[in-house]
Amino acid sequence: VQLQASGGGLVQAGGSLRLSCVGSGRAFSTYSMGWFRQAPGKDREFVASIHWSSEITNYATSVKGRFTISRDNAKNTVYLQMNSLKSEDTAVYYCAARHVIDVILGADYWGQGTLVTVSS
Repeated sequence: VQLQASGGGLVQAGGSLRLSCVGSGRAFSTYSMGWFRQAPGKDREFVASIHWSSEITNYATSVKGRFTISRDNAKNTVYLQMNSLKSEDTAVYYCAARHVIDVILGADYWGQGTLVTVSS
């Protein structure tokens, strides 16, 4: 599976962005998908994940209520809608995939990352 993330950019605090990640391959619908992020000088951290059936989602405590993950299997795409952005959300965001098992447990595939910068 190859993953291509997009949608990052510069936004003011309180603003919104939507990230997209397009996956290649016919088996996209069998993969758990997720987003991770890495801020400067920090380790990569989990942000959100979505089950292949879209029935189960998980969020990091720091983004719960502000971010929403969704997927469109017909388009091989997973989205991360980010609202009420804060300066601490500034990071490179990576999409990730794992076959069947929740990607929060570890990813098999990674996208290239897209930079989100939130100005205060």
